[in-house]
Amino acid sequence: MNNNIEKGKTAAITSYILIIGVFIAMSMNSGEDKNSYASFHIRQALGLSLTFISLGLIISPFDSPMISISMWVFLSVLWTYGIFGAINGETKAVPLLGNYFQKWFASIS
Repeated sequence: MNNNIEKGKTAAITSYILIIGVFIAMSMNSGEDKNSYASFHIRQALGLSLTFISLGLIISPFDSPMISISMWVFLSVLWTYGIFGAINGETKAVPLLGNYFQKWFASIS
């Protein structure tokens, strides 16, 4: 298992670099020997990126700094949790949404 983590760590960390990082990590993890550790973090990062875009589109008409700052803080905390999990070799889902991301994006491996 430890060898699996080391092999997938670069792709896992890369996936947290905005939405483009998700696509780069997906291409790094493609092929016959897909890494389950990298796949876990790719699903987490994809979910966070899509949540960021969705919430941004939903709250943008309100033009309220309080709502915008709340969204940024919420997603920054989840992103920090996810990337530090990838760096430390952990497969803990991000709080609140991570388990949903694993279910929704189960086809992404």
